[in-house]
Amino acid sequence: MSPDAIALSAPEAKVVDASGLVLGRAASLIARRLLEGERIVVVNAEKSVVTGNRSSVVSIYTANRARGSVRSGPHFPRYPDRIFRRTVRGMLPHLKTRGKEALARLEVHMGVPPEYKGKTPETLAAAQARPALRSPMTLAEISVLLGARL
Repeated sequence: MSPDAIALSAPEAKVVDASGLVLGRAASLIARRLLEGERIVVVNAEKSVVTGNRSSVVSIYTANRARGSVRSGPHFPRYPDRIFRRTVRGMLPHLKTRGKEALARLEVHMGVPPEYKGKTPETLAAAQARPALRSPMTLAEISVLLGARL
């Protein structure tokens, strides 16, 4: 079968808007759908939120970034789309074949790319952030603190 035939028989990708979604909850729901065979495109990854005490969230992400060595890893990302992808990867059996295939069906973007502008994105109601006294940190804020130039 040629690659063109495979691309034509592939199911249409579902577009998910991550604006205001809690990162961990959204990642677990997306991971489950990827394992079921869906193709998912996540847009506005930088607008997803991480709940909790701001200082502890920052310390966790900076510790992850500083862990290991430059040469041998582990290499933790600093850009929001890559952090989102890495979070979903952590909820997949990514060392096994089915996990690798599931992760290959995921696309994560900052903002909305031109090819997905016309599509109506769905939102995951179960992952929606609840109103809180303190506003949660967005992935964009965390990325800037990790040294990303957005």
